[in-house]
Amino acid sequence: MPDTSKPQNTPGFISPHGGYQGLQAYQMSVLVYDATVKFCDRFIDPRSRTHDQMVQAARSGVQNIAEGSKASGTSKKTELKLTNVARASLEELRLDYEDFLRQRSLPLWTRDDPRRDDLIARRCSTGDEVAQWVQSQRNNASISSTKSTPSTRSTQSTPSTFPELAANAAIVLIAVACSLLDRQLAAQAAAFEREGGFTERLYRVRKNARGRNY
Repeated sequence: MPDTSKPQNTPGFISPHGGYQGLQAYQMSVLVYDATVKFCDRFIDPRSRTHDQMVQAARSGVQNIAEGSKASGTSKKTELKLTNVARASLEELRLDYEDFLRQRSLPLWTRDDPRRDDLIARRCSTGDEVAQWVQSQRNNASISSTKSTPSTRSTQSTPSTFPELAANAAIVLIAVACSLLDRQLAAQAAAFEREGGFTERLYRVRKNARGRNY
C-alpha cells in the first residue's frame, strides 16, 4: 500500500500565515493609528473631511497589514498588494501631517533634528506614551526659554508649540513604520520569487503526491 502521508520538509500548498501581531511594522502602524486619533481629536475639526481622512489612512495601514498577513497562506500576490496598500496609506498620512505644518507656518523637523532620535530611542508602545513624550518636550522647551537671558532669548527661535511637536512626532513614527514596511515588502517579494504563488505550490504538492503513489 503506497504511503500517502506527507514527508517531512515537504511544504504544503497552504503556507504558514497570520501572526501579524508580532510584526514590527504592524506594531508601529498601530502606534501611528493611536497617535493619529489623539492628534486629530485635539487639533483637527472633527466635522472636517481632513479628520476622517487622516484617521482612515492610519487605520488602513493597520488593517491592510493584518489582512495581507492572513491572506498570505493562499496568495502571496494578495499579501504583497495589501502590504503595499498599507505603505501607500501611511505615505498619504505623512503628507497630511506635512500639510498641517505648512498651512500653519510650523517647521518640519530636519533629519538631523535630535528630537527625532530621542523619540525613536524612547520606543513608545502606546499613543499615551507618545503624548507624554510630546508634553515632556514642550516642558523642556519652556524651561530652557525661561532660563535664558533677555539678550539670548531675543535671538532664539520661538519655543515649539504643541501642534508642531505632535505633528512632527507623528511624522517620525510614520517614517519608522514605512521603513519597516519597505523591508517587509522586499522580504515578501523575495519569498514570492523563491516559492511561487498558490497555484505553483499546489502543482508541486499534487506532483509529489502522484510520484509517491507509483
